[in-house]
Amino acid sequence: MKSPQEENLELKPFELLLDQTTISRRINAMGQQITRDYKDKNPVLLGVLKGCIIFLADLIRVVNLPLEIEFVSATSYRHGAKREEELLFSGPSHIPLKGRHVLIVEGVVDSGRTVSTILEQVRKVEPASVEIVTLVDKPGSHRTEIDIAYKGFSIGNEFVIGFGLDNTQKYRNLPFIGKVIDIR
Repeated sequence: MKSPQEENLELKPFELLLDQTTISRRINAMGQQITRDYKDKNPVLLGVLKGCIIFLADLIRVVNLPLEIEFVSATSYRHGAKREEELLFSGPSHIPLKGRHVLIVEGVVDSGRTVSTILEQVRKVEPASVEIVTLVDKPGSHRTEIDIAYKGFSIGNEFVIGFGLDNTQKYRNLPFIGKVIDIR
């Protein structure tokens, strides 16, 4: 029998889903679209930690506008690939959002519960506008109706890792997106 520490060191098998070049091209296109859509505005990009970090870093480099960045932390996955019922949410914005154009930046929209909760909180402070930006969308997993303005890729219900997305805090550093084959 393995200790929890030994089990935590085991890596899950995965296969390539989206390579670096494909991801980079799509992020560039999204950045150009945001630049056009928010011309003459100073948007606030509200990153949802931790899965957005790589995506957000690449995205802000291709958005050719003055912008500000803020972060919130929200998770429903705390023990691997099994979604928890309770959503943990923290990190209220220090940048005033009232009257601002806010883009909520997610690494992946799965059930939609996390981004819906954040959207609800942001709307309470009366922004000028609020939209959702995600690198990966899993429309088949949505449990609530979500309007995603900027979507990198739509995929099935695969559990994905890499490019900021994790499985028990591992794999975030992969420069591509992989599909976990066995998540037992």
